[in-house]
Amino acid sequence: MTAWEQVLDELVRARGRALVRYATLLTGDEREGEDLVQDALVRCFSQGRPLREPAAAEAYVRRAVLTIFLDGHRRTARWTAVRHLLARDDDTADHVPASTARLDVQTALLTLRPRLRACVVLRFYDDLTVPEIARRLEVSDGTVKRYLFDAIRQLESLLGPMPDAHTLDIQLVPTGVTR
Repeated sequence: MTAWEQVLDELVRARGRALVRYATLLTGDEREGEDLVQDALVRCFSQGRPLREPAAAEAYVRRAVLTIFLDGHRRTARWTAVRHLLARDDDTADHVPASTARLDVQTALLTLRPRLRACVVLRFYDDLTVPEIARRLEVSDGTVKRYLFDAIRQLESLLGPMPDAHTLDIQLVPTGVTR
């Protein structure tokens, strides 16, 4: 087994589920998330890049997942074609409140534009700072703040007030905008 195959094997065994969860938050569907991770792994390991450390490989694969997602790829067309088939059965008695809340958040995330959704996932799931998100998305800090402000406002309209949204360590309200 070559060095890159060992790194790939270790990465998939140790961090594969975390990568799929990350991609699922971006795409809104676990199967699409799995496809996205697969595409990212193929992209990262098929071009002979010297990925010899699992931690560095994970960072590289996460970046590829985000890039492929933001580029649109074929997922946008596929999701648009089947979105009307999504059915949610909130009346089922065996749902626990936490899983219902998670479904509500996932459904609400799907209403966000891709850049807004990426900012929310990077900020609240990956716990990145505004400058780190700006570097990943290759936009300015102010743009990230605006995206987060717009996304939180839209999510709050669907889910209700977010208690931590107003006490973040960043200023989400752009200059000159009042709440």
